[in-house]
Amino acid sequence: MSKDLVKAVAARETARPADSEKITINLGPIDLGQIDLLVSEGFYANRSDLIRTAIRNQLQAHADVVRQTVARRSLVLGMHHYTRADLERARAAGERLHIQVLGLASIAHDVTPELALDTIDSIVVLGALHASSAVKTALAARIQ
Repeated sequence: MSKDLVKAVAARETARPADSEKITINLGPIDLGQIDLLVSEGFYANRSDLIRTAIRNQLQAHADVVRQTVARRSLVLGMHHYTRADLERARAAGERLHIQVLGLASIAHDVTPELALDTIDSIVVLGALHASSAVKTALAARIQ
């Protein structure tokens, strides 16, 4: 891989979109040394680039299982945003929400804890949940 290509990939990969989450992993010294070797030889721009690539490769290898599980568990795949208006409509209709998302679920910051409690029965998120701390605290017993 040419140095220019590595720099271009690094620029694209290091741009951290607002909807990404930071994770921490622990690696043994041998694994870490091998990663550093591949980075120093120009195969990857940095450690994170190699780790993201490895994760994407594993997700691709298991894509069929993910698709089947999403369908079986009736998960919403991707990003789903719940607005105050959405929850007010649900409350007016007497509906209770069971939020199940693989990806990112977000609840608008103008949603009050009372409105959330009145309309949301359960939340299962495989990925990330963005909501105000007050709403998260109010729904803590309903978040799995």
